[in-house]
Amino acid sequence: MKASRSKSLERRIAERIARKKGNVFLRRDFQDLGGYDQVGRALRRLTSQGRLIRIGYGLYARTVRSLLSAKRVPAQPLPSLTLEALARLEVETRPSRFAQANNRGKTTQIPTGRLIAVKGRITRKIGYDGKYVSFERFA
Repeated sequence: MKASRSKSLERRIAERIARKKGNVFLRRDFQDLGGYDQVGRALRRLTSQGRLIRIGYGLYARTVRSLLSAKRVPAQPLPSLTLEALARLEVETRPSRFAQANNRGKTTQIPTGRLIAVKGRITRKIGYDGKYVSFERFA
């Protein structure tokens, strides 16, 4: 009985992910479907199946199959996923000082997008596969 209930929870989470438009999902998006541990187990199973990728504590991203390697990779680049995740977490963001310098024409170097300016303090690590975004503070 327990196995069928957890499979149905996994299926319901997968259906909700398919319906959502965004690419970033918070663990709390699924809290109405089951208990904290049950949702965590279902998300881990979906991650191990390659349907999701964990990009941070309680943060998951939609995946697609890579045309180059046939591996599952996030549907969007890491900077885009980070901006979406921070917006979902209600953290105010701005372009980094490097992006601002490039936009003003003060430099010709193209910023990587892996440095994001945030208002306030953030200690959360966002990334996957050894690639992480860095944060700088703005006033």
